[in-house]
Amino acid sequence: MARPASPTLTQSEQAILEVLWDKGEASVREVADELSRLKPAAYTTVLTMFNVLAKKGFVSHRQEGRAFIYRARISREQARSQALDHLLSQFFDGSPDLLAQHLLDQHDIDREELKRLRDKVDAAKADRDAAKGNAR
Repeated sequence: MARPASPTLTQSEQAILEVLWDKGEASVREVADELSRLKPAAYTTVLTMFNVLAKKGFVSHRQEGRAFIYRARISREQARSQALDHLLSQFFDGSPDLLAQHLLDQHDIDREELKRLRDKVDAAKADRDAAKGNAR
Protein backbone atom coordinates (compact mmCIF):
# COMPACT_ATOMS: atom_id res chain seq x y z
CA MET A 1 0.00 0.00 0.00
CA ALA A 2 1.35 3.42 -0.95
CA ARG A 3 2.19 5.86 1.78
CA PRO A 4 -0.06 8.96 1.86
CA ALA A 5 1.36 12.19 0.45
CA SER A 6 2.92 14.48 3.01
CA PRO A 7 0.97 17.75 3.36
CA THR A 8 4.29 19.59 3.61
CA LEU A 9 7.37 19.42 1.44
CA THR A 10 9.58 16.39 1.75
CA GLN A 11 13.34 16.87 1.57
CA SER A 12 13.41 15.70 -2.06
CA GLU A 13 10.53 17.96 -3.04
CA GLN A 14 12.21 20.91 -1.39
CA ALA A 15 15.46 20.19 -3.27
CA ILE A 16 13.55 20.35 -6.57
CA LEU A 17 11.82 23.58 -5.57
CA GLU A 18 15.18 25.09 -4.55
CA VAL A 19 16.37 24.57 -8.13
CA LEU A 20 13.20 26.15 -9.50
CA TRP A 21 13.41 29.09 -7.09
CA ASP A 22 17.00 29.71 -8.20
CA LYS A 23 16.39 29.26 -11.94
CA GLY A 24 12.81 30.55 -12.24
CA GLU A 25 11.83 27.60 -14.43
CA ALA A 26 13.49 24.43 -15.67
CA SER A 27 12.92 21.12 -17.42
CA VAL A 28 13.05 17.77 -15.67
CA ARG A 29 16.46 17.13 -17.28
CA GLU A 30 17.85 20.47 -16.04
CA VAL A 31 16.64 19.79 -12.50
CA ALA A 32 17.96 16.21 -12.54
CA ASP A 33 21.34 17.47 -13.75
CA GLU A 34 21.44 20.17 -11.06
CA LEU A 35 20.49 17.74 -8.29
CA SER A 36 23.08 15.24 -9.54
CA ARG A 37 25.84 17.70 -8.68
CA LEU A 38 25.31 16.75 -5.01
CA LYS A 39 24.18 13.15 -5.37
CA PRO A 40 22.88 11.02 -8.25
CA ALA A 41 19.30 11.85 -9.26
CA ALA A 42 17.57 9.70 -11.85
CA TYR A 43 15.48 11.48 -14.49
CA THR A 44 12.50 9.19 -13.81
CA THR A 45 12.67 9.87 -10.07
CA VAL A 46 12.71 13.63 -10.64
CA LEU A 47 9.81 13.28 -13.09
CA THR A 48 7.82 11.34 -10.46
CA MET A 49 8.59 14.02 -7.87
CA PHE A 50 7.37 16.72 -10.25
CA ASN A 51 4.09 14.81 -10.63
CA VAL A 52 3.72 14.71 -6.84
CA LEU A 53 4.55 18.43 -6.56
CA ALA A 54 1.99 19.21 -9.28
CA LYS A 55 -0.72 17.21 -7.45
CA LYS A 56 0.08 19.15 -4.27
CA GLY A 57 -0.21 22.40 -6.23
CA PHE A 58 3.41 23.43 -5.66
CA VAL A 59 4.46 23.51 -9.35
CA SER A 60 2.91 24.17 -12.74
CA HIS A 61 4.25 23.43 -16.18
CA ARG A 62 4.04 24.36 -19.82
CA GLN A 63 5.10 22.34 -22.83
CA GLU A 64 8.03 23.44 -24.96
CA GLY A 65 8.57 21.02 -27.80
CA ARG A 66 8.59 17.57 -26.21
CA ALA A 67 9.73 18.84 -22.80
CA PHE A 68 7.70 20.15 -19.91
CA ILE A 69 9.08 23.31 -18.36
CA TYR A 70 8.22 23.61 -14.68
CA ARG A 71 7.97 26.61 -12.40
CA ALA A 72 7.22 26.91 -8.69
CA ARG A 73 3.71 28.05 -7.75
CA ILE A 74 4.78 28.93 -4.21
CA SER A 75 7.63 31.09 -2.97
CA ARG A 76 10.27 30.09 -0.46
CA GLU A 77 8.49 32.26 2.10
CA GLN A 78 5.15 30.51 1.45
CA ALA A 79 6.85 27.11 1.80
CA ARG A 80 8.42 28.20 5.09
CA SER A 81 5.07 29.45 6.37
CA GLN A 82 3.32 26.20 5.45
CA ALA A 83 6.04 24.13 7.10
CA LEU A 84 5.99 26.27 10.23
CA ASP A 85 2.18 26.13 10.45
CA HIS A 86 2.39 22.34 10.16
CA LEU A 87 5.11 22.17 12.82
CA LEU A 88 3.13 24.42 15.16
CA SER A 89 -0.06 22.39 14.83
CA GLN A 90 1.63 18.98 15.03
CA PHE A 91 4.08 19.55 17.89
CA PHE A 92 3.15 22.76 19.70
CA ASP A 93 -0.68 22.76 19.88
CA GLY A 94 -0.71 25.67 17.42
CA SER A 95 1.08 27.89 19.94
CA PRO A 96 3.93 30.11 18.73
CA ASP A 97 4.67 30.78 22.40
CA LEU A 98 5.35 27.07 23.06
CA LEU A 99 7.63 26.96 20.01
CA ALA A 100 9.52 30.07 21.16
CA GLN A 101 9.91 28.63 24.66
CA HIS A 102 11.20 25.37 23.22
CA LEU A 103 13.76 27.21 21.09
CA LEU A 104 14.92 29.26 24.05
CA ASP A 105 15.14 26.21 26.32
CA GLN A 106 16.85 23.90 23.83
CA HIS A 107 19.24 26.21 22.00
CA ASP A 108 21.99 28.47 23.22
CA ILE A 109 21.12 32.03 22.25
CA ASP A 110 23.68 34.69 23.11
CA ARG A 111 22.68 38.10 24.48
CA GLU A 112 23.14 39.87 21.13
CA GLU A 113 20.93 37.42 19.31
CA LEU A 114 18.33 37.63 22.07
CA LYS A 115 18.38 41.44 21.82
CA ARG A 116 17.87 41.24 18.03
CA LEU A 117 14.91 38.91 18.61
CA ARG A 118 13.41 41.29 21.19
CA ASP A 119 13.83 44.18 18.75
CA LYS A 120 12.05 42.19 16.02
CA VAL A 121 9.20 41.29 18.40
CA ASP A 122 8.86 44.95 19.42
CA ALA A 123 8.86 46.07 15.78
CA ALA A 124 6.25 43.44 14.85
CA LYS A 125 4.02 44.58 17.73
CA ALA A 126 4.39 48.22 16.67
CA ASP A 127 3.52 47.33 13.06
CA ARG A 128 0.50 45.32 14.18
CA ASP A 129 -0.69 48.13 16.48
CA ALA A 130 -0.24 50.67 13.66
CA ALA A 131 -2.23 48.47 11.29
CA LYS A 132 -5.03 48.16 13.85
CA GLY A 133 -5.04 51.95 14.25
CA ASN A 134 -5.38 52.42 10.47
CA ALA A 135 -8.22 49.89 10.30
CA ARG A 136 -10.40 51.87 12.67
